Amino acid sequence: MATSPKIIAVAGGCVLALWVGALVVGRVHHNHALATETAQNAIPNVAVLNPIQSPDKVALTLPGNIDAWYQAPIYPQVSGYVKMWFKDYGAHVKAGDALAEINAPALDAQYAQAQADLNAVLAKYHLAAVTAERWRAMGKSQSVSGQSVSVSNANEQSAKAEVDAAQRNVDHFAALEKFKTIVAPFDGIVTSRSINVGDYVHDGGGNLNSTGGASELFTVADVHKLRLFVSVPEVFSYILQSDITADVSVPQFKDKKFHASFLTTARGYDPNTRTVTSEFTMENPGEVLWPGTFASVQLKAHNETAHLYEVPTSALVFEEKGMQVVVVNDDNTVHYKNVVVGRMADTSTEIQAGISPKDRIIANPPADLLEGDKVTVTTPQRGYNQSGFGASE
Repeated sequence: MATSPKIIAVAGGCVLALWVGALVVGRVHHNHALATETAQNAIPNVAVLNPIQSPDKVALTLPGNIDAWYQAPIYPQVSGYVKMWFKDYGAHVKAGDALAEINAPALDAQYAQAQADLNAVLAKYHLAAVTAERWRAMGKSQSVSGQSVSVSNANEQSAKAEVDAAQRNVDHFAALEKFKTIVAPFDGIVTSRSINVGDYVHDGGGNLNSTGGASELFTVADVHKLRLFVSVPEVFSYILQSDITADVSVPQFKDKKFHASFLTTARGYDPNTRTVTSEFTMENPGEVLWPGTFASVQLKAHNETAHLYEVPTSALVFEEKGMQVVVVNDDNTVHYKNVVVGRMADTSTEIQAGISPKDRIIANPPADLLEGDKVTVTTPQRGYNQSGFGASE
């Protein structure tokens, strides 16, 4: 029997209605799922941690520079040509050892002239002394006037003054003659030699360059003991205490540590770098360490603020009310706490007041997080937390 067109139309209408209903139900379900996901994504995920107590000992690693106990650049005091040098780089010298000799004919001539001038005024003085003695003898017998005797005495005194002046001039050139030999000022090592035989040197400096500047002839360093200089940032200068110790590493001895003792500090900050120069002393048996060495210095001292707590510096939020941290409550809402900040470093900051060790502090608070907002506490990936700070339970 043939199917009625009416029945076919009714069946088609039912199928269409079912298809439209399925579309509507799917759209409603999708919208509901999307709304649920959007609401969940609106709650930020945060990592929280607890404050940690400051350590009993504070440690800091800084670059340093090792210098000689004594180091002297040596310049000539006379002008002339280098006749010979006797000590080369690395030579061990004693105080007074000859380093070089300068040929100074002009100085020799001046010295000879000064000696001749002295002999001339000595002859004049002897004549004036004999004449004055004769006039004084005649004055006693009233053979000459008192005025003549006084003039004779004055001539003698004048001649004596000329002798003294000439003698001082001779002493001056005699002292310069000694500077023709360059000597070591103390026991040490020659770390620099800037002259050669035949070089011209002048009073107060070594070889002249194109700009007229001069260099030293030698540099002598006493390295039986060394000085270590460390520039300590202002924020860490509190560690410069009498009981501070320093472990020193140098590039040429990678597996060896050297000990340095605190000596003094400049007690003033460089306004350009905001650091204070601190000086340590180092023994140097065998002279294994050389002046000019770069050093990595690890400083350790007693921490006077060990009773305080530390948080990551990234946890701090600066608001109108001052410095704050964001704490997660038991119901996962956030609360901004005002804190008093102590010493600040790149990774951690001391908190003097405002937190407790049980506070769950957000490590990196989102910028748009408001008071009372809901958050989702998550466990960060390994290595995400700041060093030394554990995730809160």
